[in-house]
Amino acid sequence: YSTVSRAMNDSPLISVPVCQRIQALAREMGYVPNSLAQSLHSRLTHSVGVVFPTISDNFFVDVIRGIEDLAQDANFSVFLSTSHNDPERELRVIETFHRRRVDGVILTASRIGSPYAKQLNRIPVPVVLLNSQAMVDYPNFHHVSIDDTLGGKLAVRHLVELGHRRIGYLGVSNRPRSNRRRLQAYREVMRENTLPIVECWVLIDQNTQGNDLLDDTRAGQALARRLLREDVTAVFCYNDRLAIGALQVCQEMNIAVPEEFSVIGYDDLDLSQLVTPPLTTMHQPKYQMGQIAMQDLLELIAGHEIKDSLIEPTLAIRGTTAPPKERSRTKYSLASSRVE
Repeated sequence: YSTVSRAMNDSPLISVPVCQRIQALAREMGYVPNSLAQSLHSRLTHSVGVVFPTISDNFFVDVIRGIEDLAQDANFSVFLSTSHNDPERELRVIETFHRRRVDGVILTASRIGSPYAKQLNRIPVPVVLLNSQAMVDYPNFHHVSIDDTLGGKLAVRHLVELGHRRIGYLGVSNRPRSNRRRLQAYREVMRENTLPIVECWVLIDQNTQGNDLLDDTRAGQALARRLLREDVTAVFCYNDRLAIGALQVCQEMNIAVPEEFSVIGYDDLDLSQLVTPPLTTMHQPKYQMGQIAMQDLLELIAGHEIKDSLIEPTLAIRGTTAPPKERSRTKYSLASSRVE
């Protein structure tokens, strides 16, 4: 039995010809290793749990694909579950993963705040937080984050370099950490260039539950209708879905993009290249983010010390940004009355 076991685990104590013969026989017989027995021996189940907000958020499709591809290469299984943006549900999912004896957990866009800190810190397996939205830091956990401050600055600087001086911001309230950083970046660039920051140019959607394409697009439409009453020439949107909603309103109001109004998003979803005109946006390497989170979790499972990862976004210039041009006030007035 010990010889077979060693051969199935590629032990160097078994010669290569013997190992290959035993493995070939095992394949012919349809032998499948007993994972429970293996885990009892190694104290590892070779499985990880991944919690993400919702299946309707396209952002996480590539992230999860990156996690699963690397996990498969490392012979790890991945259990997936959604939190629906509910911190209590997220904590219950983590506890369920722990009962299943997973070797580690990846939390994407986690919203578990300080009331749950004690329970979370008691989890005895490695935890990686990917783009955490919790307004509290957990020093015992490893973080993988996008540099939202850099991304926000690159987006607004692009508009400023094109010549825009009256720039708005459309944001969300249900992703507080990243929204705060992108909004702060917007304000910093505006101040650096001695440009006005007008209260009614900064609009935040207060829907704390929505987190899918339709919710954010509708929010973008509602916010854009308010913003376009103001004398702005461009807008930086928290994400692509808000930006797409803004583009739809511009089309309704006969405002030409980018000739009369410039729009820039954030995330670089696949959909951003399918709208007309294609959306200028901040590219987040979502697949690579998933792979980095999984690789970091594997290092932690192996007992290695690692540093937090901060990933830089890049600017993807497409068809929705251009130097400012005076918008037709007559056309806008007629269109505005029609929308209202």
